Amino acid sequence: MTYSPLRFIPSIFRKDKPVHFTFFITKRCNAKCPFCFYSKEKEPGRDEMSLREIKLLSPSLGNLLWLAFSGGEIYLREDLVDISRVFYENNKPSIMLFPTNGLTPELIRDRTVEILKHCTDSVVVVKLSLDGLEEKHDSLRGIPGSFKKVMKTYEMLGKLLSEYPNFELGINTVFCSANQDDMDEIIDFVKGLDMIKTHTISMIRGEIKDPAYKDIDLEKYLNAVKKLEENMKTYRFRGARIKAAQDILQRRLIYRTIAENRQLIPCYAGRLNLVLTETGDVFPCESFNPNHRFGNIRDYDYDIKKLLKEDRAKNIITSIKNGCFCSHECYMMTNILFNPKMYPALLKETRKIKS
Repeated sequence: MTYSPLRFIPSIFRKDKPVHFTFFITKRCNAKCPFCFYSKEKEPGRDEMSLREIKLLSPSLGNLLWLAFSGGEIYLREDLVDISRVFYENNKPSIMLFPTNGLTPELIRDRTVEILKHCTDSVVVVKLSLDGLEEKHDSLRGIPGSFKKVMKTYEMLGKLLSEYPNFELGINTVFCSANQDDMDEIIDFVKGLDMIKTHTISMIRGEIKDPAYKDIDLEKYLNAVKKLEENMKTYRFRGARIKAAQDILQRRLIYRTIAENRQLIPCYAGRLNLVLTETGDVFPCESFNPNHRFGNIRDYDYDIKKLLKEDRAKNIITSIKNGCFCSHECYMMTNILFNPKMYPALLKETRKIKS
């Protein structure tokens, strides 16, 4: 029960502490994606929170259902394994997410193995980025040879599945104007990857350098997510069908949210979800709206609870309740799983999914 998702049933009724924590551990990156919403600095890596600071912060979070690392390319952080161990021991996350562009196959494999060896009671999920096939992926990632490197990383990580039953390997595709006509091809390709257990499509979002990539055809997104449903790949962990059903509802809600331009279900950002940047800034979500910045954890003795008690944090959370909305998948996930009004639809979709 120590790492079980069932620990968080009370949060369905009392949304008063974070269960989903996203940590942007670095801005450093070895890709040049034009659709990246996480801004680059002249000196990326400067002023990153140290392992010592992370050890001070972690206990104030309490137990976590979902811990997501983000960046930047997270595997470039030399102490990624140590950071993972800190959160594993202090926060006992049910699920730990490691997204990667897959450009350093051996490094990614070696650090993933070390994480798996230690974090045995958490589900460890590695998501490889794949935004097109061959040259198309290379172009979108801005690095020649990217596709082949991702495939090499896939082969290396796939070999770990039989050895580590808590390991999940998936693919994530960013949906943007440059690849929206290639979705059928991408989905069919991923379907043929035997060692991939899940495929997700993430809607392009945030402030990016070239807004043209956000000039999407919403109906093409809808067609893509419908095709994903037809080619459903389910997770290996217990409760996989519920998570797969939530994915289905989530994508439908994202479509409607963008189409109708309004909040369709309550958002729990700031209450059940928190985001921390590599420099210590705390936000309710990944919109990184400067008006939604709670503060910097370094100014609160690395105590999340102390920061959340401030009037500023309370006022921001109230403003989110009153109609803030976006298309971010991770927050839709929490908004569905912890909203009892969504349970009839969730149950209906769960029953349709084969074990």
